[in-house]
Amino acid sequence: MRLDRRSMLSATGLGLASLAARARAAQAGAAGPFTGSWQSLVQGYQAPDWFRDAKFGIWAHWSAQCVPEAGDWYAREMYLQGSRAYKHHLATYGHPSQTGFMEMYPRWTAANWNPERLIDLYHRAGAKYFMALANHHDNFDCYASRHHAWNATRIGPRQDIVGRWAKLARSKGMRFGVSNHSAHAWHWYQSAYGYDPEGPMAGKRYDAAWLNKAGGRGKWWDGLDPQQLYTGATMKLPDGFTTIKDANAWHEKHDRVWDEAAPAANPWFTKNWYARCQDLIDQYRPDMVYFDNFTLPLGQAGLDITAHFYNQSMRWHGGRNEAVVTAKGTPAERRAGIVDDVERGVHDDIQPYPFQTDTCIGNWHYDRALYERDGYKTPAKVLHTLCDVVSKNGNLMLSVPIRGDGTIDEKEEKVVEGIAAWMGQYGDAIYGTRPWRLFGEGPTRPKSGDFNEGTKDSPYTAQDVRYVRKGMAVHALVLGWPDNGVATLPALAKGCTVRRVTLPGHSAPLAFRTGPEGVQVTLPEARRNAIGVALIVEGDQLV
Repeated sequence: MRLDRRSMLSATGLGLASLAARARAAQAGAAGPFTGSWQSLVQGYQAPDWFRDAKFGIWAHWSAQCVPEAGDWYAREMYLQGSRAYKHHLATYGHPSQTGFMEMYPRWTAANWNPERLIDLYHRAGAKYFMALANHHDNFDCYASRHHAWNATRIGPRQDIVGRWAKLARSKGMRFGVSNHSAHAWHWYQSAYGYDPEGPMAGKRYDAAWLNKAGGRGKWWDGLDPQQLYTGATMKLPDGFTTIKDANAWHEKHDRVWDEAAPAANPWFTKNWYARCQDLIDQYRPDMVYFDNFTLPLGQAGLDITAHFYNQSMRWHGGRNEAVVTAKGTPAERRAGIVDDVERGVHDDIQPYPFQTDTCIGNWHYDRALYERDGYKTPAKVLHTLCDVVSKNGNLMLSVPIRGDGTIDEKEEKVVEGIAAWMGQYGDAIYGTRPWRLFGEGPTRPKSGDFNEGTKDSPYTAQDVRYVRKGMAVHALVLGWPDNGVATLPALAKGCTVRRVTLPGHSAPLAFRTGPEGVQVTLPEARRNAIGVALIVEGDQLV
């Protein structure tokens, strides 16, 4: 099946000509110094101070894919025979030839969603910015989309999810961001056009292959075109694509290429993606847009929308560009133009440009199996990662998985409360800092790059120290509590003189001595914390 682009555009009241005209008009209204080229972005952009000072953000990675409570990429992998998602879907909802992923949207009612309570919790945990998922690879918009009928104001929650998050986050003084993952949909969703290669339903096409707008008469999706959601079967898939092993290998081979390339057989997709993303930016005026892509999405469209966002931000802020755009795997020569993002990993040294690590305490979409086996990251794991990332010129954005009904479970709550307790004592030693001349020292050396974060437990000990600077002081972040109650800071005994050591928020000096092993600080037993301690160090020639 191929896309009927004319009918798909008519579903949103747009034709190609009017869509292009609106885009040109909007661009003219947002005229500014940035144009859609890497040269323009690299030469004109600088990460804003708000982002560099914030250091820690929390992310609500929440969509209909949380309804099955069966982990990540459910909307694609439920169409791959043999996968965990396929088995769960077959047992819970039926065969994907009859009950496809689009049937999850009316089940996503957000019945117990209390965003006020969640934002209060995340603010108390020390998050200085909050990010809402605007859309995922399943191609569904979680906001009042004017260019896509498949959105949360019409289906499922029947409310503006992004709009509510934005209002509440800003009421707490938090910066607000949106994550846009939908540029993947045109290739990611092709499994929905497949079939079981074996078994009793072998060869019977899944729902995306036969559903159309006419078939919705009298049903919950009356007036909607499923092909607009599933994007159309515009790719020739290799034999065996519907098996989980071959499908994942094929996608891993092509994903980085597809992230920058626009689908040649489906130009409508790129035009519509641009219109939706522009609408998202112009309606909600975010401080940050996260693209889940290796460099910017969809070729020229990604460059154009980034330039549009930067220009709009300058209009909103009296000529200052307060915008942050992130993408993964950004080549070194492009990192001055956007903020590079490391997914579930860190860098191994101080970076010349600010970056962000994004990770999750569990799986990106809610996974009941992790809850049942206590599979969440510990507060120590999160906070030690934060200290390591900050010491290297980065920020940490942490996702807390939300169940389909809009709640987080009690084990997640405990993790966030643990983060809040430590940040309440030591957060001031994190915010507003910049890298020192050395990021840290100690025996633990994490691997560099994406997807290298290791287990849910922290590998760091009290022998591991991370350093940052603030004003004329150095902050030593000790990643554990030493057994003898004495923290050793070797680097601070070289080329400088320590005069005073205190705890954040306390003026009383701590006892210390300088010896061949370094500066040794006696920690107050009353402040014992297994996660660690932050020390404010002042003296001569420290900075």
